[in-house]
Amino acid sequence: MNSNTLWWTDWDYQDGIVSVRSTGQKLPVKGRFLWVCFNWFIYYLCMEAWRAGSIARRGPRVAFMPGRPRPWYFIWPALHAAGGRIVSDPGQADIVIYFEDATAAKAHDRPEARLTLNFACTDVTKSRVNTVFEQVFGYPLRIDPLTASELVVEKSETNGAHDGRVRQAPCEPLPGCVYQRLIDNRIDADRVEDFRCLVVGGRIPFGFLKRRPVDRRFMNFNCEVRLAENQDWLLPGELEKLEAFASAMSLDWGALDVLRDRNDGRIYVVDVNKTNIDPPIALPLRDKLNATKRVALMLRQMAGKPD
Repeated sequence: MNSNTLWWTDWDYQDGIVSVRSTGQKLPVKGRFLWVCFNWFIYYLCMEAWRAGSIARRGPRVAFMPGRPRPWYFIWPALHAAGGRIVSDPGQADIVIYFEDATAAKAHDRPEARLTLNFACTDVTKSRVNTVFEQVFGYPLRIDPLTASELVVEKSETNGAHDGRVRQAPCEPLPGCVYQRLIDNRIDADRVEDFRCLVVGGRIPFGFLKRRPVDRRFMNFNCEVRLAENQDWLLPGELEKLEAFASAMSLDWGALDVLRDRNDGRIYVVDVNKTNIDPPIALPLRDKLNATKRVALMLRQMAGKPD
C-alpha cells in the first residue's frame, strides 16, 4: 500500500473516469459521483478542524502496517477525533493496526505493542465469510448453484466490489465467484435495508441502518442512512452471535454488513470489511460527527487514555 501522505495521489483521472490505484475500482465522474465527493469533503473539513483543535490532547499513538490509511477510511477520522496521531515506529505506539486494503493479505508477524488489531484477519473472501458464518450461526448462507432450484446471488470473492447479481439456479458457476442465497431484505415493495455493524476492539457498539432501492440492492449508494443502536434492529442474542462471528474472523476493527430475511426472520452476515470506509455518505453530518466521537472515545479507552 502506498504510504505517501499526499492521499490524492491514490487517484487517476482519464477520459471522465476516476480510478482508485489501490483497488482498481473505476468511478465515472458525473452527477452522483460529484455529490458524493462534495458530501464527503464537508465531513473531511470538519475532521481537519477537529484534528487541528485536538493537537494539545494526549491521545493514542497508532502505527499501521504495512501501510497507513487515507482520510476516507474510518480509522483516520476516529483516530484524529481521539486526539491521536500516527507514528511510524510500532515500538512507540499504543496501538498497532494491520492495515492493508486487500481481500486476502499476507500474514505479518505481530509486533511488540500494548495492543495490536487485525493481525490475524488476513482473509475476508466471501468463501471465508460463508464458512465462518455457518460455523457460528448454525445455518447456511452458501448455495450450490448446480443443485439449487431458486434465485441465488452471484458475486466475486473480492471485497468491496459491489458486483452482485441475481441468477436463477441451477446454473453453471463462474470461476472466481461465490454463490449465496438471495436474502429477501425488502422493507416494502421498492426498498431494501441492511445493518452495517461497526467492530471496535472486537465489540459492536452501534451501527448504520442503510436503505436503497431494490434495483440497486448491490450498489454502495444509499437513499437513506441513519445511526442506529443495536437494540433498534437486533433481537436478543444476535449481538452476541455477531461479536462471536467477528472473533472467529479475527476482526478486531472493521465492519459487518448484515441482512435480515423477511421470510425466516434470521440475520445473515454477507460481507466483512477490515478497512471500512465509514460513516456512510448519506448519513446526516450531525450523526457522522456523533458516530466518530463515540468510536474515538473507545479508541482512547483501548489505548489506556480515557478522558
